[in-house]
Amino acid sequence: MRKKKSNSVFIAELCDKAVNGRSITPKEAQWLISLKEHTDIMLLVSHANLIRQHFHGPDIDLCAIVNARSGKCSEDCTFCAQSARYDTRIKTYPMLAIKDILRHARRSKKNGVHRFSIVTSGRGITGKSTFKKICAMVQKINDIDGLNPCASLGIMGRDQFRQLRDSGLKRYHHNLETAESFFPSVCSTHSFAHRVATIRHAQEEGFEVCAGGIFGLGETPQQRLELAYALKNLDVDSIPLNFLNPIAGTALENSPLVTPLELLKTIAVYRFLLPTKEIRICGGREVALRTLQPLMYVSGANGVMVGNYLTTKGRNSVIDMREIADLGLNSP
Repeated sequence: MRKKKSNSVFIAELCDKAVNGRSITPKEAQWLISLKEHTDIMLLVSHANLIRQHFHGPDIDLCAIVNARSGKCSEDCTFCAQSARYDTRIKTYPMLAIKDILRHARRSKKNGVHRFSIVTSGRGITGKSTFKKICAMVQKINDIDGLNPCASLGIMGRDQFRQLRDSGLKRYHHNLETAESFFPSVCSTHSFAHRVATIRHAQEEGFEVCAGGIFGLGETPQQRLELAYALKNLDVDSIPLNFLNPIAGTALENSPLVTPLELLKTIAVYRFLLPTKEIRICGGREVALRTLQPLMYVSGANGVMVGNYLTTKGRNSVIDMREIADLGLNSP
């Protein structure tokens, strides 16, 4: 039956299927991720835009992060400049003071950001005094009108989640990073199961969860689909998509970049598979998407991280907001 239909008709039918609340099958998803022709990719992108518009309207959610504790991480994630196993010459420092975190938060709010996340290097937070300090940070950020606190603190237990919840945190970020089948090639110091368990603990304690991954680590397109289905099965709320920006000194410093069109296609496929979820474009977009960055919204994204990242520079949020407005979208 499929062979009797043109690609344009089939893409339109799958778009209609997503808009009407019916799931794209794994076979259909495999067909989408395998599209190669420029015309087909452009059709896919335009239909992903229709799905985004249907479920999310014209609003683009802006978030920002602060690297609250930098470097000296015990884990060996191949892409990460903060691992103590790599000589990346990044600036390392212990937990920032609350006043410094609040300065970053207020600046982000002034730049139009709606969500602000405290991010720390390391496997998790072990010291009681450090964790208490983070809880105080969350409480203070909650006092900034119109700014929603988020945190990315690594692998966490239920008791820690309860304390964060009592401090006013409502959303927790914890990426799966990549497909389970590829995860051992990315990290050996903890498992994919550890990450899934942290996400489930957060959900069981009533948190919204922001979880996604990074493309360009050496995974196949099929493994990008595998990650999408893992996130779908976990029913996370927000899906941050990152793109490898190879950092000198890391295990992936010489990795080739995935082409911009391939990444736009992947964003679009994620929108087809996860039509109601936030899809947020984050680190590496300036390097990987280059001049095609505005097309990430047309490809289905309804959120973006602005400003600087953990150890690399972003770009001026004014440029992002101008692009959003030029596309007829909003950053309320």
